[in-house]
Amino acid sequence: MDFVKTIGLVAHDNRKQDLIEWVRWNYKTLIQHRLVCTGTTGKLVQRTIEELMEPGDRQAHPIVQLKSGPLGGDQQMGAMIAEGKIDILIFLWDPMEPQPHDVDVKALLRIAVLYNIPVANNRSTADFIISSPLFYQRYEPVRKDYSVYLRRSIPGVDARGGAS
Repeated sequence: MDFVKTIGLVAHDNRKQDLIEWVRWNYKTLIQHRLVCTGTTGKLVQRTIEELMEPGDRQAHPIVQLKSGPLGGDQQMGAMIAEGKIDILIFLWDPMEPQPHDVDVKALLRIAVLYNIPVANNRSTADFIISSPLFYQRYEPVRKDYSVYLRRSIPGVDARGGAS
């Protein structure tokens, strides 16, 4: 993780206002980093930052807007995590509302844990992450070595990946 972080921002509908309030509070810090957002969340974050920008403020990187979560945005974010392109995930999900794409939500959270990136699922944790001294320096998370898993023997498949 470099000094400039790539931060994934995701919020379910009932939590978008919480995320926007958090962005308002932290926009001076956030504009120095790369932001990747799903669907509507990205539009709201972009509009909020543009409203708050003062003369002399400069957004270092354009906000990347993925698809809406139910239309594949959660999976796009997960793929970016797996490719090492997301350093931190702020995902304010709604624990009180069933989601039509719950399996995608679970998959995104699983990938974030698998690749050992910091994840906030509520504003308090997001506050802790952005206020940590580690946020402002180079940081290399410990990554589990999955090479044994990748080399495992699978019954009925030879070492080259073909059927035996």
